Amino acid sequence: MGAPHVFAMARRLLLICLLTAWGPQLSAQEDAPASSPVAVEDAPADAPIAARLRAILSALDLDDIAVSVEAGVVTLSGSVADPAAIEQVAGIADRLDGVVAVRNELAATDELAQQLDPVLVRFRARFDQVLARLPLLALATAVFAAVVVLGFLLARAPLWNRLAPNAFIAGIYAQAVRVACVIAGVVIALDLLGATALLGTILGAAGIVGLAIGFAVRDTVENFVASIMLSLRQPFRPNDLVEIEGDVGQVIRLTSRATILLSLDGNHVRIPNSVVFKGRIVNYTRNPARRFVFDIGIDPEADLEATRLLAENTLKALPFVLSDPEALVWIENITEAGAVLRITGWINQDETGFPTARGDAIRLVKSAIEAAGVAIPDTTYRIRLEGTGSVPSAAPRSAKPSPPRAQQNALIVHPSEKKALTPIVAAERRDKSDLLSGDAPQE
Repeated sequence: MGAPHVFAMARRLLLICLLTAWGPQLSAQEDAPASSPVAVEDAPADAPIAARLRAILSALDLDDIAVSVEAGVVTLSGSVADPAAIEQVAGIADRLDGVVAVRNELAATDELAQQLDPVLVRFRARFDQVLARLPLLALATAVFAAVVVLGFLLARAPLWNRLAPNAFIAGIYAQAVRVACVIAGVVIALDLLGATALLGTILGAAGIVGLAIGFAVRDTVENFVASIMLSLRQPFRPNDLVEIEGDVGQVIRLTSRATILLSLDGNHVRIPNSVVFKGRIVNYTRNPARRFVFDIGIDPEADLEATRLLAENTLKALPFVLSDPEALVWIENITEAGAVLRITGWINQDETGFPTARGDAIRLVKSAIEAAGVAIPDTTYRIRLEGTGSVPSAAPRSAKPSPPRAQQNALIVHPSEKKALTPIVAAERRDKSDLLSGDAPQE
């Protein structure tokens, strides 16, 4: 093999070794992204950049800031009163043409006088704005006052008393007119001042506050709404004998918060209107006729039909028992003690007291049954104990002479208990207004 051939092979081996050693580094350099070149041709000089930035700062009353520019790098140094101006100045410098970087060495001043300067400047500017808009502000205030006064005058008009069923609803109408006029005055005044955007903020805040207050006084609001509903659809009148959630009494008045009753014992009963509106109301006065019911037991060996007719005729003969609706008596049940008669009769409770009429009916029917020789079973139970020896008998009670039959059957018709309470209710209602009205519809 010749010498030229040997030298050629050696060159190839050397080339292969160089490619093996430097190949990965060359490929990495090819894959790496090229960095953004910094233009050095036609770049603005440092002096014009500094002059331009100083002019801008002078226009912003920031002459205390020192500016230096070297190779496109802006250096800001000094102190400012407003901390927000630090970032503002840096942003302005960064946007200038030819600026490569910004070195921000600004700091907020510690001197109180310099810190107060921006506040005073803003205060003067706003004060000048107020002075400039003072005539418009006076006009808006006058318009607001005129609308509010008009609303109060409309609220005092007698029109609402004619439209409303009672004074309470008339007061609500008048208050609604006042509130509507105040809101209208605020809207007109803000529109004149060009601050209608503020109205949305005020209404939003008022809505949130109203919602919070509504949750806080939920029971009061419920009671107020119930008062409105009761005054519109009145379930009772003054002097009506009613039962509300177990409380019985005559109605004295209906207020904006509660219903006042006079119990049959002469006591005041105050029931919240929310309870009255949602509760069970029994009005005994709406229908003068009222039925009383009682049961009486008789001997099962007696003639049941004859005894039933005797009780029915006795009941119908009583002067306070109405013939229409008719008094009825029927056999309700048969028990170990005997038969049970269910006795019912109707009275006019405006003329006759209900408890006394029922008591007289029980007494007279019992006397009539006993006078016919029909025994009324004794439902008393006697217990005998075995193995305890003899049980001493109770000492015989001295027999009391029974009154004559005519005296037993004497009848006294008692007046209605409502008549005794009516003067008291009238005295309670004197010189005091309430929500009850004779012209309002009743449920």
